[in-house]
Amino acid sequence: MRLLKDFAPTHIHTFPDSHNLIAIYDSGVEGPTLLLRGDMDAVGVDEHLALPYASRTPGYAHKCGHDGHTTILLGVAEQLHLHPVKKGKVLLFFQAAEETGQGCGQLIQSGFLQSYHIDMVFALHNIPGIPLHSITCRAGSFTCAVISCEIKLDGQTSHAAEPEKGISPFCAATSITEQLLALNHPQLKDDNYQIVTLVESHIGETAYGVSAGHGVLRFTMRAKSEALLQALKSDTERIVRTEVAKTPSLSHEIRWLEYFAGGQNSTDAVEIVKQAASDNGLTYIEKEVPFTWGEDFGLLTQHYPGALFGLGSGTNTPPLHHQDFDFPDEIIATGVKMMCSISKLVNVLMN
Repeated sequence: MRLLKDFAPTHIHTFPDSHNLIAIYDSGVEGPTLLLRGDMDAVGVDEHLALPYASRTPGYAHKCGHDGHTTILLGVAEQLHLHPVKKGKVLLFFQAAEETGQGCGQLIQSGFLQSYHIDMVFALHNIPGIPLHSITCRAGSFTCAVISCEIKLDGQTSHAAEPEKGISPFCAATSITEQLLALNHPQLKDDNYQIVTLVESHIGETAYGVSAGHGVLRFTMRAKSEALLQALKSDTERIVRTEVAKTPSLSHEIRWLEYFAGGQNSTDAVEIVKQAASDNGLTYIEKEVPFTWGEDFGLLTQHYPGALFGLGSGTNTPPLHHQDFDFPDEIIATGVKMMCSISKLVNVLMN
């Protein structure tokens, strides 16, 4: 906040119910309103690298590069301070809770954006595995729609010598797992791409004299489109109801968690990203298929035209969320240049 104030935004807006923050640069002249996002949360991975900026919080570290994304957005704030926008407004959205899929939803639910006519939204994410400083993007689906679920099965324990006197969740849990995993269509190039991943299966407890009466199944589900994900949710609920009903007196509860809306890049926004890459002499790589991970920014692209694009963080950089990942500082300036070029292009094209 202190550093951001040094770059003299017109206004800094904080939110009482989240750690989100928006810095507004208002030219005072009618023109387009652009929102640029940089996320700033860490992930649940232990820090073990001996870095001068190593995490001080056990169990959490910046292993997805959001600290770099925040630094890029601060660099954009500095440039907007040194070279003020001549028309319209630029909103810099410093987003919390991206990793849990909550941050963009909190912003939309706050009603703050209703005070502005948002013309376009843009965000970037560093991408290990592609050349340093390169830009990757595609129109249409860019990140998958993702959601997780918890299925609780509640029956009745009994003595292990008399399992027939209890109500076991085992048969239902086994059948539910088999049927959900059978829904997988792993070919990412196909329009019906969807993946169900079992992340936890737990039945009973460590009590050898007790026949299991309770269980929990946890899955993460992802699909190429929002419509596919919603259909997958409906299939899941139908399968659970059907299988639980086969065991008399067995009950269930389904909780849907950590939803990430599918990211949809507009064609016009992608053309702006391409032009910005060209203006900065950067290699542009057209992505053939969407990324399989979810990104909270997808919720904003479902409400406003825009694009999320990738910024290459090097072919030898460890993957995102890996304990050895370390954001390459040399791409910070590249990210700032891209965002500033996008801001200028939107201002020119929409005036």
